[in-house]
Amino acid sequence: MTAIALATACAVVYGAADFYGGLASRRSQVFAVVVLSQLAGLAFIACLLPVLPGEGGTAALAWGMVAGLAGGGGLIFFYRALAIGTMSVVAPVSATISAGLPVVFGLAVGERPAPAALAGVALAIAAVLLVSRAPAQEPATRGLGPLALAAIAGAGFGGFFILLGNAPEDAGPWPLLGARIASILMVTGIALASGRGLRPAPGSLRTIVLAGVLDMAANVLYMFAVHRGLLSLVAVIVSLYPASTLLLARQVLGERLTPVQVAGVGLALGAVALIAAA
Repeated sequence: MTAIALATACAVVYGAADFYGGLASRRSQVFAVVVLSQLAGLAFIACLLPVLPGEGGTAALAWGMVAGLAGGGGLIFFYRALAIGTMSVVAPVSATISAGLPVVFGLAVGERPAPAALAGVALAIAAVLLVSRAPAQEPATRGLGPLALAAIAGAGFGGFFILLGNAPEDAGPWPLLGARIASILMVTGIALASGRGLRPAPGSLRTIVLAGVLDMAANVLYMFAVHRGLLSLVAVIVSLYPASTLLLARQVLGERLTPVQVAGVGLALGAVALIAAA
């Protein structure tokens, strides 16, 4: 598969993972959701490592662990934002920031995408902004709290993408093992130090596990995509994951889509096509 195809699949799976993680966070403590979903992801990647190409090593695990600290911190803020805000608003805000940081970094280190690809990047960011528009009659963000949390989460996710993209190309998914170990230790430590419970609400464990497995599957797709294409392009495609979250929120929770949001989904498809054709 090409880098763009892998990144597109990654975006779809990330969106589903975020939906189920946010759904679980409305019933259970955020720290319980993050820790248990991360443990599920750790078990999943441990099963995949023997069958996927890649070589582990100190550098691979080190880059992964640093990335895991950034991503794990972002996930705490993100799930909290999803729990108190509207999914179809929170997800695009974090995605816009998590896309912008890798683009800036990629250009700064010398990546030079084709003009058509840059046009696709601009279209993708516009798509995310349109998708983030909530119906005017709904108090979508309930104040500035969810938006601020989503912005911090986006910075964490952007750092995660950048750091994983710097792992050795022959490492395959091994950095993800380091990332999961570091994030689990960090989040568990914070939870214990702050007296937060890690027991999920009754009936929510299955949703939490599903979120963790989907998140790790998306991470694997990202690792293979970023080593086959430019970080500045792959990260932008991946950032379109709110479209998947939004559609699931529409189908499962009944969150309404405005014509502007529908137009945003259409622009997202156009952005993928432009970048793929470049």
